[in-house]
Amino acid sequence: MAQHTLDSFDHLPASTSRVGAHRGPKPRGRGWIVFAWAALATALLVGAGVTYLAVVNNSIQFDGILGADSTSSAAPVETPTPTPTVTPAVDPQATVTVLNGTDVAGLAGAVGQAVVANGWAEPTVANASETDVATSTVYYADPAAEAAALAMSQQLGIPVSLSSAFPGATLTVVIGADYAGPGSEGLVPSGEGESDTVG
Repeated sequence: MAQHTLDSFDHLPASTSRVGAHRGPKPRGRGWIVFAWAALATALLVGAGVTYLAVVNNSIQFDGILGADSTSSAAPVETPTPTPTVTPAVDPQATVTVLNGTDVAGLAGAVGQAVVANGWAEPTVANASETDVATSTVYYADPAAEAAALAMSQQLGIPVSLSSAFPGATLTVVIGADYAGPGSEGLVPSGEGESDTVG
């Protein structure tokens, strides 16, 4: 049988407690270090998962954490657009019709004179198709005439209405039984059999 050359691994001291030629003694507490690393990794994974779910569900607010000067990714709050206010304005170019919807003779003519005195063009004056109108109203068909309608409403003390029922004029004033504005002073209802042709 062939002889091989001896080296340092063939001569071991008799006092060594090593089990194998290439194994050193195990360090003390090695098991606790492994356990600590495993616990730390588990805690980090659980924390990351909880944070991810909270962000996805939109249940965490970072405003207080980031501070007042930091940029927030929250959607901007929509502010309602204010409704523009229409300022009443007399329009001398507007065509005006005054209709008497009552049985008071001459009421439309008297109201027409008050309209002219307030800066409007000479109105067309006539009787309404009905003589039992309850509520006086300023009608306008074009939304652009709202400012003029409001000015007429203020002068006569009656409400306005956007309507296409009277398309012949810019403004149509229908005088009803409730009218007590300019031009109504001293007028009385027509007697039996009298024709209300004055307006």
